[in-house]
Amino acid sequence: QVQLVESGGGLVQAGGSLRLSCAASGRTFSDYAMGWFRQAPGKEREFVAAITQSGTSTYYADSVKGRFTISRDNAKNTVYLQMNSLKPDDTAVYYCAAAFAIVLTNKIDYWGQGTQVTVSS
Repeated sequence: QVQLVESGGGLVQAGGSLRLSCAASGRTFSDYAMGWFRQAPGKEREFVAAITQSGTSTYYADSVKGRFTISRDNAKNTVYLQMNSLKPDDTAVYYCAAAFAIVLTNKIDYWGQGTQVTVSS
């Protein structure tokens, strides 16, 4: 089992940066692909970024490509999302996710509780 706890959210001005962290419990962290999703008010939860178990491959939504970077430290059981050049449209609750097979919305095995990111104009 994996339990996920996000941190690092907050309020930031447009153009600013935040670094989200997701701390995972359990001893099988390296067996899971990890991802980040977000959900804005009145919107569906959407994919943001994913990283493979080894950390050698990453995937990004077009809306964040070039601005966000996902990484992981398996020794620390932690996955990160570095968010640069933030825009008001990035405002959402960000969720950490773990998938034993593949990071797809309907294939996620574990979800974090979410952390709020608010980007002001």
